Amino acid sequence: MSEQVGDFIIRRLGEWGVKRIYGYPGDGSNGIMGALNRADDRIEFIQTRHEEMAAFMACAHAKFTGEVGVCTATSGPGAIHLLNGLYDAKKDHQPVVAIVGQQARAAMGGEYQQEVDLVSLFKDVAHEFVHMATSPAQVRHLIDRAIRIALSERTVTAVIVPNDLQSQPAVETPPHAHGTIHSGVGYVPPRVVPHEEELRRAAAVLNEGERVAILVGAGALGAADEVIQVAERLGAGVAKALLGRAALPDDLPFVTGSIGLLGTNASWELMANCDTLLMIGSGFPYSEFLPEEGQARGVQIDIDPRMLSIRYPMEVNLVGDSAGTLQALLPLLEEKRDRSWREHIETSVAQWWDVLEERAMAEADPVNPQRVFWELSPRLPDNCILTSDSGSAANWYARDLKIRRGMMASLSGGLATMGNGVPYAIAAKFAYPDRVAIALVGDGAMQMNGCAELITVAKYWQRWADPRLVVMVLNNQDLNQVTWEMRVMEGDPKYEASQDLPDFPYAEYAELIGLKGIRVTEPNALAGAWDRALSANRPVVLEVVTDPDVPPIPPHIKREQAQAYMSALLHGDPDALGIVKASFKQFARQFVPKVRRH
Repeated sequence: MSEQVGDFIIRRLGEWGVKRIYGYPGDGSNGIMGALNRADDRIEFIQTRHEEMAAFMACAHAKFTGEVGVCTATSGPGAIHLLNGLYDAKKDHQPVVAIVGQQARAAMGGEYQQEVDLVSLFKDVAHEFVHMATSPAQVRHLIDRAIRIALSERTVTAVIVPNDLQSQPAVETPPHAHGTIHSGVGYVPPRVVPHEEELRRAAAVLNEGERVAILVGAGALGAADEVIQVAERLGAGVAKALLGRAALPDDLPFVTGSIGLLGTNASWELMANCDTLLMIGSGFPYSEFLPEEGQARGVQIDIDPRMLSIRYPMEVNLVGDSAGTLQALLPLLEEKRDRSWREHIETSVAQWWDVLEERAMAEADPVNPQRVFWELSPRLPDNCILTSDSGSAANWYARDLKIRRGMMASLSGGLATMGNGVPYAIAAKFAYPDRVAIALVGDGAMQMNGCAELITVAKYWQRWADPRLVVMVLNNQDLNQVTWEMRVMEGDPKYEASQDLPDFPYAEYAELIGLKGIRVTEPNALAGAWDRALSANRPVVLEVVTDPDVPPIPPHIKREQAQAYMSALLHGDPDALGIVKASFKQFARQFVPKVRRH
């Protein structure tokens, strides 16, 4: 049988180093599915429960490996379903390629079933490159360009392939003639380092600062040693944006932890009192948690010049790779002799960990959600991979876990979508089948799509060298993060019609489909439950019944937030009594230093 276009696509992806494609089949992509079948598993096809999950998994593959992630879907509804996961990749600057089916070319423009203008549909999410193939001779350069652009621009690209074209004879080498394109395979990212003059300007700013704060994001994930050296030389503290959660280990005394609404008091103090800010590989969006404009001089390092000076007006903007730029900057930096700023930071960090422990161990009805994470923290296996979903789980993921060197961790950052936690963990297991993956999710996200993707886990887990994948579900029967946002941001009481969730037996469901289920309803059982989950011989759903009234206290409470909170209580919040009790316990520790702006 001669090679068809579908076969060529799969072979070309393999030549680019693609090992795995996440997706869901349909008649718009039958030719591609047939080609995967004929490829004898040279590229593994992972069947998800939903196309959105395929895109999430492709995004997570890119995040955890640095490789291009690939997902596929059929025409019409299948292609539409990809979009949310693709936007997750776009917003977090991850290289993902979508291979999408389409109706036959002859039917286009005829209101045919499942005919959707996919080029227009994908034009925003894949704005750097989206094209529909109309001729076999196009396919080579469309695949080559889609992958090369995705990798070089760290973005989403899409190739649309009509179903009749997929079964046409392939054209590997277009004719040597006018109007043809002859592309090739291969891309190695360049080493980008700023000019010496700009490095010296940046060093001058940092050397003159007396109270230096560093903020790292996902762009610093490969630069831990360099960030540590810079922080030590400058006597600086280091805060972490959520996507940079694993950039530095939390056992370093000058690492203040997460920043922002989900962040720590130590990070708030660091930014409130610094006179110099060094931002490395971060697009952290919330300017109110950065120094006040004019308070600090700024230096920013980012590989993407479009991300420079859009969160804080920087004095020096350095376009470059984080590790390479810091290596070039280090010889120009002077050792800070006065260590009082560093000592203040380390005291603040130590106090904050004490506060977190007290808050985690406070009584709740029935289980304090913070304690779920606090008990996990010392039990985290070496080199494990953590994923968090959006929602209140992200608060405790951001604060209560001490991530160690060698671990990886991620969530949906720029899009902050629900439903990514479980598919991220599944992708992590396929990329690293010998490492433990732990998904930390709320019951809202679990009901949205996590329960369905447990079926994917049940289908594939026996392929993994280490079968341990733990999905921890906070069962509080409440869309908790939004409930608190209603109270604190809007001053409205909880709206039960939108916020209450039906109860669901997550642990029992896991047992029903061949996984292990553990249910916890009292706090003293947490430690043993984590031990059992992390030593099981198969994937585990750890369901913990938690108290929705435990407040996710921000690191700094504004007067407007306090007034809105009281307004919600006074206007008939159905959980007002529980909230008052839980809040009192959380605020019991009052020694946290107040912010002093210099």
